[in-house]
Order: sequence, then structure tokens, then C-alpha cells
Amino acid sequence: MSETVPTMRIGMGFDSHRLGNTGPLRIGGLDLEADVHAIGHSDADVLLHAITDALLGAIADSDIGRLFPDNEAENHDRDSADFVVEAFRRVRKQHLSVVNIDCVILAEQPKMAPHIDAMRVNISKLIDTPIDRISVKAKTGEGVGPIGNAEAISARVVVLLDRF
Repeated sequence: MSETVPTMRIGMGFDSHRLGNTGPLRIGGLDLEADVHAIGHSDADVLLHAITDALLGAIADSDIGRLFPDNEAENHDRDSADFVVEAFRRVRKQHLSVVNIDCVILAEQPKMAPHIDAMRVNISKLIDTPIDRISVKAKTGEGVGPIGNAEAISARVVVLLDRF
């Protein structure tokens, strides 16, 4: 009896970073003006990190930490777009394409609404997917916990893939 491989796959990604006063606040491939900055080994782009893990999770592959370890010098200050591109290359190698991707950024500041369309454009280019299949939303922490107290930023992403 042969096992049937499903045509659709779903993946979930999550990332978070502490906020401080060093480095840029890069989200969705954009450098945003902010009083706080994400702290991380690479460029600390929580949205692109979560997208990377969602893509890798959907194909039951590695994860961002194993592919791009934070103890390797080559990943220091690395552009997170590289991570997304590699994850998407692995998705395509399995003859899968993105049906849709749904992203949520959790941050108290800065306001994300003015930047969401540009983030969607960046993501669309990185994963060679029409922009109408990419959703990016932002939520605050309403003053509760590390997000609400502007001590951290995080992102959650769900991706649906289908065979082509």
C-alpha cells in the first residue's frame, strides 16, 4: 500500500525579540523610525523570521535556528530576506506554491498601519506570490505583558501551500 502525499500543507511560524536602544527596527524588510529597536543576531526582523519558520514548517523541514544559527559569524546582522528566500527555495523544490499567508505583528510601537502595504509588497517579491494572497495585520499589547510594555515585539504567521 502506498502513502498518498497531501496536496495542501499548512505551516505556522512565530518569532519574538527583546526591544532596546541598539540596532534598527526592521519589520517586513523595512527599517522603521522608532524609539525602540529589536535586539538579535541577524537584523532581528520578527516578521520575516516568522514567515521563514512558517514556510519551513509547512514542508516539515528544518527551522530558522538550525538553518541560520545565531552562533555563526556569517549570520551576524544578516538580512532576514535571505532566510525567507532560502525557505521559499525549499518550498518550490517540493513543487509547492503559496496559496495564502496570514501574518500578525504584535507591537506597542511604532504604529504599523502606515507600513503594512509596503511590507506586503516586500513579502510578495520574496516569495514570488501575488500580493492579494498576503495579509499583514498589527495588534498592540494594550499595555499588558512584554509586548504591551514595549519590552518585546513578536510576529505570528500561518501559511497554506498547495502542489503545482
